[in-house]
Amino acid sequence: MKANIHPKWYEEAKITCACGNTFTTGAVVPELKVEICYACHPFYTGTMRFVDTAGRVDSFKAKVAGAGKKIMSKTEKRQLKKEKRLTEESERPTSLSELRNG
Repeated sequence: MKANIHPKWYEEAKITCACGNTFTTGAVVPELKVEICYACHPFYTGTMRFVDTAGRVDSFKAKVAGAGKKIMSKTEKRQLKKEKRLTEESERPTSLSELRNG
């Protein structure tokens, strides 16, 4: 095995929950902050409660709202690209005198 590739192990890592509960365990970081622990998780407490971690419901609603936007097909994209190229070509000078004066 390679030497010195493993992270430092903290035997007394402090875990702090959003509900205010704290406990210690072993980890590779000295302190962790968690959103749900055994003291407030609905499965362990037996109480039914809505848990929205990191705005999952809001992000889902935003994703659903964005799905209604019109998606441009490849044919439409090609047509727009062609029209853009044609307008750029028409704006170019056609003769050397126009190029010098322009």
